[in-house]
Amino acid sequence: MKRIQAQDIEAMEKIFRLNLINSITGYKPANLVGTAAPDGRTNLAMYSSVVHLGSNPPYIGIFTRPTSVARHTYDNIKTSGCYTINHVHADFTAAAHYTSAPFPEDESEFEKCGLGAEFLDGFPAPYVRESQIKMGLRLVEEIPIKATGTTLLVGKIEQIYLPVDLLAADGTLNLGEAGTACVSGLDTYHTAQEIGAYAYARVGEGPQPK
Repeated sequence: MKRIQAQDIEAMEKIFRLNLINSITGYKPANLVGTAAPDGRTNLAMYSSVVHLGSNPPYIGIFTRPTSVARHTYDNIKTSGCYTINHVHADFTAAAHYTSAPFPEDESEFEKCGLGAEFLDGFPAPYVRESQIKMGLRLVEEIPIKATGTTLLVGKIEQIYLPVDLLAADGTLNLGEAGTACVSGLDTYHTAQEIGAYAYARVGEGPQPK
């Protein structure tokens, strides 16, 4: 067992440290965030920092990197107040990853990466046509994280689109059947395999199958 202490982390080579700390938290969700600029230009960005914040109201958070350089997704969300979050699936992980390249503001990642943009039911931000599970959100709150210079954007889900056969009677989604991908580190994509499902945990009963 290797022991790594704070001073060891500080002394690490930059890329080694970047890869280690981005991997140490385990698998992360793979999502594409779709936005539109005021002139209609579409933007698409890969995010692995999407987190559930609450179910009632249905709040989802995404962390954005420091805005000391141009952040087209952040700028579009601040201007329009709306954005989409779209699951990445196993059959288009390469295209999804390519959206992380530093494309100029006047070039759409949808077009450059070969993914389809679709506007559904009047929502002002574009969805990813290839994604089976997607949601439209409206910005509710912006929380600066002073320690890292990042920002937590809190959004409320206003629309959800998904195939009905992926939705169980209790509201659970079959992400394995959907082929939803996850990410380890910065650039490695995986599909998850279900191990087991368990009933609500109660003291004294022990783990029970669902």
